[in-house]
Amino acid sequence: MTASSAQSGAAPQGRMNIGQVLDVLRPDFPDVTIPKIRFLEEKGLIAPERTPAGYRKFSDADVDRLRYVLRMQRDHYLPLKVIGQHLEAIDRGLEPPPIESVVPTVPKVALSSDGTPSPESFARRSDLRLSRRELMKIAEVSDELLNQLEQFGLVQPRPGTGHYDTDALVIVQTAKEMADFGLEPRHLRAYRSAADREAGLVEMVVEPLKRGRDASASARADDTMHQIAALSVRLHATLVKTRLQQS
Repeated sequence: MTASSAQSGAAPQGRMNIGQVLDVLRPDFPDVTIPKIRFLEEKGLIAPERTPAGYRKFSDADVDRLRYVLRMQRDHYLPLKVIGQHLEAIDRGLEPPPIESVVPTVPKVALSSDGTPSPESFARRSDLRLSRRELMKIAEVSDELLNQLEQFGLVQPRPGTGHYDTDALVIVQTAKEMADFGLEPRHLRAYRSAADREAGLVEMVVEPLKRGRDASASARADDTMHQIAALSVRLHATLVKTRLQQS
């Protein structure tokens, strides 16, 4: 720093003020605020330089440190005391301790020998309840992609809860992988339409069974629905495979 810059209160070249730091962080951490950054400084987690006039000036290293703190809070729910211990280890040239995963464990789908969903997979009820943020984090998708999937009726939260289940997670993850090949959510409406038609066929067969008068009618209807659904998926997958082999 030159004498003239010190007298004028200017910061070393490349340093940012707190407002500029906020602009850098907000794309990844929309909830961050200037008071939050000041609070983290008070807790000793960051130590930006100060000009003679008392203004904070942040280096790239300071911003990286802030990112680490904010990420540990958001993604791993670590308390500031523990994050401080991690930073202390990093400052001493050590590796921070491994962080346990805090994301929910997703139930595996029961598959038949040919790799398609079995009747048991259709009978299984998912108890998984994911918030929107958790769904985007686990599936590694953007809010924009999830919005498009909802717009085209490919995924939706459970009615009345706002939570997403295992099926929603599988759909979102699959849509993300298909997007890597240039297939956007608007292209996937054909799958939604095909699924609606196939489900309609299953319901056409099952509906008369549901109207049975005996006590086992409901159970028999459910069992039939699960078996036909599994057969439907197998037929659909094999027809697509056959068609592609002919092209």
